[in-house]
Amino acid sequence: MGPGQDQTKLDEVATQVKAAEAAAAEEEYATAVERYNDALKALPAGRTAEARKLRLEKAKAQMLAEQLPEANADLKALVDELAADPSADAKLAADARSALASSQYYMTWLMRLEGESQDVWEPEIEVARQQYKLLAEQAESRGDTAAAAKHREDLESAVRLARMDISELQGIALPSQCKGCKSCKSRKNGKKPGKPSKNDIRSSGGAPPIDDSGH
Repeated sequence: MGPGQDQTKLDEVATQVKAAEAAAAEEEYATAVERYNDALKALPAGRTAEARKLRLEKAKAQMLAEQLPEANADLKALVDELAADPSADAKLAADARSALASSQYYMTWLMRLEGESQDVWEPEIEVARQQYKLLAEQAESRGDTAAAAKHREDLESAVRLARMDISELQGIALPSQCKGCKSCKSRKNGKKPGKPSKNDIRSSGGAPPIDDSGH
């Protein structure tokens, strides 16, 4: 009863998280998403901080499990929630913001490949630019020069994506975060990507990773 029940639930959470991490390590991202969902369901009520961490890890797995739009929506909600909570963990808030920026980046990539007009995709990449700029400024303010440099590079990648001609973008190999969409499926039956041009967004370290861990 009481605390004993909570401990049983926490043990189940730990089991599901371990299974999710193992699945992600094997690149079985859809399974990882399912296990994180199970962990969230098992988590005792009132464990807000733990729930936020699980939601972030679930969203990261979703971005690699052909669930980019869902991850993007979940990250927007999480970032807003963390920003409104003065007691929220600062590192978690930064990690969530970084993941959100990456999801906006890849959403823009998909929209452009799908032929959306600039007035549709530009707001998405603008959000990414704003997030990367804020992350860089926050890192600089706390003296973390390495993180600041990384976010500046991510900011430059976002700017290049917005400026790149669509013909150049179509000649670049799709990142894993963009796979599974109708654009990817159509390109699989079309011409193979050509050699990256000098304006390739990967030319200075590649597209932004999902988070600060480099994944």
